[in-house]
Amino acid sequence: MRIPRLALMAGAMVGVLFAGTAPAAASSAPSYKPVLTKNALYKTGKLGATACEEPQVQNGTVEEAEYYFQAVMECLDKAWSPIVKKAGYRFTKSKLTVFTKLGVNTPCGRFEAGAQAMYCEKNKGMYFFLSEDIVEEPTDLALMQVLAHEYGHHVQELTGIGKETTKRFYYKTKVNDSIMEGVRRSELQAQCLSAAFVGRVWNSLGRPDTDWSILLKGSHNPVAALGVRNGGDESHGSQAGNKYWLERGFKAQSASACNTWTAPKKRVY
Repeated sequence: MRIPRLALMAGAMVGVLFAGTAPAAASSAPSYKPVLTKNALYKTGKLGATACEEPQVQNGTVEEAEYYFQAVMECLDKAWSPIVKKAGYRFTKSKLTVFTKLGVNTPCGRFEAGAQAMYCEKNKGMYFFLSEDIVEEPTDLALMQVLAHEYGHHVQELTGIGKETTKRFYYKTKVNDSIMEGVRRSELQAQCLSAAFVGRVWNSLGRPDTDWSILLKGSHNPVAALGVRNGGDESHGSQAGNKYWLERGFKAQSASACNTWTAPKKRVY
């Protein structure tokens, strides 16, 4: 999902945007429409699939990497299709496009430099940049989670959440605190949905628990402890916010834990 244009440009060109402290803990969520706050998605229970067989990647080729990601996409389809249907919506698959050079055009605009992946709601397509380091090690858990995050935006689109958030928060030429808060709630929800998938299939992956611990630590804003915020924080949330929603989703294995639209502001900062 694309972030507001000005926020994206500032994040790329300037890096540090804001300095300050987190909002008061008592601050509550704004009033959003029921499609966000009371969506039937939150009452669908645990995801459908309990296993995901990861293909072995041995030779470090683009073809192997693409094969791996397409296999993960099949797992995501199996996990989310019964959930979307149970919520009363029509399920359609998202098509994954992988590429090795930047500058790719999508129906939602040019793929932005610095991004790893994006979801385009106009064609319900996912786009993944296969840089050299990813081709060499595409089975890094963080990359599965990134793919699952973009698929989370697909789930949002299928259930009406995406349409509402795109209209209210994305593709804006002028942004303010309210819009950026809405973007963070959307992005953190996608994080939570991605973790619900990873948590649901975790026992089938055969990975050490340290893989998940390392992912939770992330490689986020190194000066966040000083109260400094960068463009990524403003659009996708702080390290603490990401960790909170990842842990919720992983533990619940369900979208029930991912209603960011009713969460207090301190949880989406």
